[in-house]
Amino acid sequence: MSITVTGTIQRRDIGMGAWAFITDEGSTYEIPRSADKKLLQSGQKAKVIGQVREDVMTAAMIGPVLEVKSFELLE
Repeated sequence: MSITVTGTIQRRDIGMGAWAFITDEGSTYEIPRSADKKLLQSGQKAKVIGQVREDVMTAAMIGPVLEVKSFELLE
């Protein structure tokens, strides 16, 4: 199932590092490091369309993994 969320990217210093997406509503998702480098910038605001991957676990375990399908950078 696809979801659309708006929020802010944060770099987390956990293990080798992890990328978190904090939604405007306060939910936290983990963004895979393989996501587009234009999105993976700490403090970047974005609208993301993606799929929550319940079949993927990570070492950081900061929240459900959100596989990004597309995104729009916001000011």
